[in-house]
Amino acid sequence: MEDVNFWQDHERAGKLSQELAELKENHAKWEEIETAAQLLAMEVAEYQGEEDETKTKKLAKEFGDLEKIVAQEEKKTFFAFPYARNNAILSIYSGAGGTEAQDWAQMLLRMYQRYGERAGFNVKTLHIHEGQEAGIKNATLEFRAPYAYGFLKNESGVHRLVRLSPFNANNLRHTSFALVEVMPEMEGAADVQIKPEELRIDTFRSSGPGGQNVNKVETAVRITHIPTGIAVAAQSERSQSANKEQAMKILVSKLYLLEIQKKEKEIAGLRSGIQSGEGTAEWGGQIRNYVLHPYKLVKDLRTGVESKEPDEVLDGKLDEFIDSEIRLK
Repeated sequence: MEDVNFWQDHERAGKLSQELAELKENHAKWEEIETAAQLLAMEVAEYQGEEDETKTKKLAKEFGDLEKIVAQEEKKTFFAFPYARNNAILSIYSGAGGTEAQDWAQMLLRMYQRYGERAGFNVKTLHIHEGQEAGIKNATLEFRAPYAYGFLKNESGVHRLVRLSPFNANNLRHTSFALVEVMPEMEGAADVQIKPEELRIDTFRSSGPGGQNVNKVETAVRITHIPTGIAVAAQSERSQSANKEQAMKILVSKLYLLEIQKKEKEIAGLRSGIQSGEGTAEWGGQIRNYVLHPYKLVKDLRTGVESKEPDEVLDGKLDEFIDSEIRLK
């Protein structure tokens, strides 16, 4: 950075400056951990031989807190893949199952919102397409935090729910499917060339509860990339221009990943039919089962991790599942 020509290439300089800032942040974090460990070791050494229940509980709590911090930092050693440190864009699409599936998609939406809040992420709803009777047809969330994509990447796939139907008069058992897609948020990518004539931009009124400009003016924006058929939408901002900017970010992320998949011949990496989400969330392709009847069990079919407390999982307690996915990959 001390080189006189460093700032002549602003794009490269910006990336290197960001990389340096991240390295400094990581280094500072581990220095803090080392200092905390040394202080704790001194406390333990001074305490040996004493019998003080209050002091014992205090040291146990300090040790537990430090252990959690180290475990959280350890996870980052598994994030060696591209864009792991980026913010994440998570989309949910209802699949086979009609109104049941739309209700299931809404349950997943809440689950990921709660997970993000528990994890300390800044969670923002970018778009919701509500169902006619209940639930949602699709929705898009933004998770802003370092390594948000690293943590959520492996949630991509089909999620299957088995329960007694709340929409059936006979209360029969019903199976529903929903598809989750996770992408890194990208401001722009050199490999993605988007020509203005390839875009169709539509505006519409935001759906959902009233307030501000919602349901009053056409601030929501839908952008369709005509060559691929990929369509994205944003409605969370007050102005049409801000929603357009947000929708373009999502489109760039989708197109960039599509290019990567083509180059690596792994188009199935996210899912086929990326633009609509229809016809892909169905029997046989699920990554995780959520069973509420006749017994209670959530099981990840890739890692084998299970929980007999589905209510807690659906309330956002996904740490055990996500941690196992990170280590598996």
